Amino acid sequence: MPARRTVPFVDLGWQTARIRAEADAAIARVIDTSGFILGDAADAFERAFASYCEVEHCLGVGNGTDALELAFEAAGVGAGAEVILPANTFAATAEAVARVGATPVLVDCTDDFLISVEGVADALTPRTRAVAAVHLYGQAAPVEALRAVVGEDILILEDAAQSQGARRNGEMTGGLGDVAATSFYPGKNLGAFGDAGAVMTDDAALADSVRKLRNHGGIARYEHSLLGRNSRLDGIQAAVLSAKLEHLDEWNQLRRDAAAVYGELLDGDERVQLPVVADGNEHVFHLYVVRVADRERVLAGLTEAGIGAGIHYPKPIHLLPAFRFLAQGEGRFPRAERLATEIVSLPMYPGITLDDQRYVAETLRSLL
Repeated sequence: MPARRTVPFVDLGWQTARIRAEADAAIARVIDTSGFILGDAADAFERAFASYCEVEHCLGVGNGTDALELAFEAAGVGAGAEVILPANTFAATAEAVARVGATPVLVDCTDDFLISVEGVADALTPRTRAVAAVHLYGQAAPVEALRAVVGEDILILEDAAQSQGARRNGEMTGGLGDVAATSFYPGKNLGAFGDAGAVMTDDAALADSVRKLRNHGGIARYEHSLLGRNSRLDGIQAAVLSAKLEHLDEWNQLRRDAAAVYGELLDGDERVQLPVVADGNEHVFHLYVVRVADRERVLAGLTEAGIGAGIHYPKPIHLLPAFRFLAQGEGRFPRAERLATEIVSLPMYPGITLDDQRYVAETLRSLL
């Protein structure tokens, strides 16, 4: 076992130090103009992020879960509808489906952790209204293959919370499907200083509905044409996101560089399975997820060694108590269930040092 040191799972301080002056100035402008809810800073970020994602519209909202719900609601996905999604995703994906009154229909994943296209084809019914294409760990789901299977009449929603800046076949995530939802939780590749999210689309009517739904059902003050909610991007978070957006491509490249280092340090060890980049994908490594045997012992050993490792995610959706109503017990999605027992997320962030990565790799090897 190498000499002990501490390696955090994520170091947000490295990013903050690099945009602090710009962020402080932008926040001061928000304070000076009192543009605290939506306002000029939010408008500017929405335009900039829409351009970055190569879409026509970006609507800032309160958080990523709201983004999912509002996207479904604006698209008319609700009671009586079925939405197909992968069993191995964060609970928010399925939670949003259920909260708009639709039924989550789970399918298994492939060995690259992405939604199984064959599983989607098998799950289609006359009630299928949408598919949630989850871009997991930093790479895109095969949206074009999903489209070929489901046709043009079924909504494809991208859950893009872990893929800011990722591309598939040269096209940016956020613009691959009909609509996309993302989170700007602080630990994301593009993270705010608190909760924030956004909906992206080229569909002007859908964008108009989200714009109303996020603001109590209207755009003008005291105008309520829809039954909406309060989920608006605040100016301070928008200012921070604008400051960080200028660095996102650079920081994503640093993530790819760090992933390449892990690949070199762990290459050739059959006891650890490295992440696979699917054909056509440009990965942004929101997470660096490996697979090992005896995962719980390995995770405990990494923690004991001062290494911030995690599991994303320890249980597939159908095995979470909140989703017992789906009545799908253990054994229903064997690949997702098996992967959940093997995966370990290693420290990954722009600014991680070579020495820290060597320590992580050496410790992992010693535990294996």
